[in-house]
Amino acid sequence: MIASLRGPVIAVGLDHAVIECSGVGYRFTATPLTLSGLRRGEEATVLTSLVVKEDSMTLYGFTDDGTREMFHLLQTVTGLGPRLALASQSVLTTPELSQAIGGGDAKALQRIPGVGKRMADRMVVELKDKVAAFAPEPGTGADDGTTAAPLSAGAEAVAEQVTEALIGLGFTERVAQPAVEGVLASRPELDTAAALRAALSELGRK
Repeated sequence: MIASLRGPVIAVGLDHAVIECSGVGYRFTATPLTLSGLRRGEEATVLTSLVVKEDSMTLYGFTDDGTREMFHLLQTVTGLGPRLALASQSVLTTPELSQAIGGGDAKALQRIPGVGKRMADRMVVELKDKVAAFAPEPGTGADDGTTAAPLSAGAEAVAEQVTEALIGLGFTERVAQPAVEGVLASRPELDTAAALRAALSELGRK
């Protein structure tokens, strides 16, 4: 099993990256948050999980062991495969998943693309007693209740493009739009690419 990769980043895509190790490029699929921390030409280390099927072998990359363990745990749910596990981690952080599952918040889980009411209920039933180790630290992840200021016309155009990009990466509009507007309210000079990186970073801290 390939447990980790360390080397220069030679490519970064919307849903994957490639790291070169001893002359071999390893392609791995990852969440937008993980990918946002990688820069082409810079050395990076990612933890990995290799999923082997009859017709394919897919490598998944993670920034920390807790996130990788949650990826494995999610796949123990009946009917939930690696793609849906990664989609879950693209929308909700590991502590947020723990909080939603442990608290029986099926509506929060239904924000994940591909997760309907039946799957959300199944996740709660099958994992409720297994997610305590991933719970958020006390006092973190609270919503401060602030509202972003209106955006200028130029910033609104950037916000629309970035929000669409985040939706394409698996985030729901309800999650993506406030993050993008918050970023551009404080830094209206950002272009689309910079705003996307900043929004991904912001979503990763929530």
